[in-house]
Amino acid sequence: MAAFQSLSESEMEIMQVIWETATPVTTAYLLEVFAHKGWKGQTIATFLTRLADKGVLTVTRKGKANLYAPAISKEQYRQREAANVIDSMYHGSLQNFLTAFYGGKEISQHEYKELIQWLDQEVSRD
Repeated sequence: MAAFQSLSESEMEIMQVIWETATPVTTAYLLEVFAHKGWKGQTIATFLTRLADKGVLTVTRKGKANLYAPAISKEQYRQREAANVIDSMYHGSLQNFLTAFYGGKEISQHEYKELIQWLDQEVSRD
């Protein structure tokens, strides 16, 4: 897969529908789902092409229609998005991210214990 590219808000809306649908979808199906937005077939086709180019969607030809299915799971996308944010904004440092995230706020004992437990589990996997 090429370098990670975040999804736009509209691309994410389309992927949410595709992730939640148990079977591959067609452009016609997505036109029905997004009828309230007034999107035309060409608009959805453009989004689907971008999603395939970004490596999050697979395209299979069936007769005259294309079938679209996720190439990665929602969780895989979330992991890649989180890693991208940490890499691009915090130079790959989880500590720098957490420092910015908490921004001087107090961490509760409960949050602290959960974080330590999670870190212990992650370290023991290696």
